[in-house]
Amino acid sequence: MTSLLMIRHSETEWNARKKLQGRSDIALSEHGRDMVRCWSVPGEFDGFHWVSSPLVRATETANLLGFEPDLEPALIEMSWGRWEGENWNDLQARLGPDVMAAHQAKGLDFRPDGGESPGDVQDRLRPWLEGLKRPTIAVCHKGVLQAVYALASGWQMTEKAPIKFRHGFACLFQVTDGSPIIDRLDIPLERS
Repeated sequence: MTSLLMIRHSETEWNARKKLQGRSDIALSEHGRDMVRCWSVPGEFDGFHWVSSPLVRATETANLLGFEPDLEPALIEMSWGRWEGENWNDLQARLGPDVMAAHQAKGLDFRPDGGESPGDVQDRLRPWLEGLKRPTIAVCHKGVLQAVYALASGWQMTEKAPIKFRHGFACLFQVTDGSPIIDRLDIPLERS
C-alpha cells in the first residue's frame, strides 16, 4: 500500500471567473499565490516524493509550498476541448438546460465538445497509479482529483460530488496495485 496525498492547485483568475481551464496553461492569480503562502503541508507527510501536473498553476503551487516537483504528464487536467475558456454558466445558457443535462447524465462518459471524458482521465491515471512505489504528494487539478475519487469511491459522476475539492485542502488515498482507496478527505492546509 502506498500513500498518495493529492493537492488541488491554488486559484487562478479563470477559477475566480468560473471559466473552464482544462489544458489552458493559466498561472495562479496574485490572490492564489497569497493563498498558498498561508498553506503548510502537515508534518506527517514530510519526506514524501513531490510530483505535479506540468501546467504552471500546479507547478507554481508546489514551488510556493517550497518544493521542486517532478513533472507528471498523467496529472494534467481534463481537456475541455472547444469549451475551454468559456464561463460555465454562460455555456449552460448558450447550449440550453436539456443539452447540458443530457451531457451530465453520462457521468464518467461525459465528453465536452472536442475534449476528454472523466473516464479518459481515469484511463490515463491508471498506469501512473500502478507505478506508485513510494509515498507521494501530487499537486494537480479538480478534474484529476474527481477522477481518482471516483475510482476510490465508485462515484459515477451522474450526480453532484459529495465533496467539493476546494483550494487549500488535500485528500489522502492509499493505493494498492493501482487501486486507490479513500483514507482522509478535506485535510486542511491552512497554517494555524
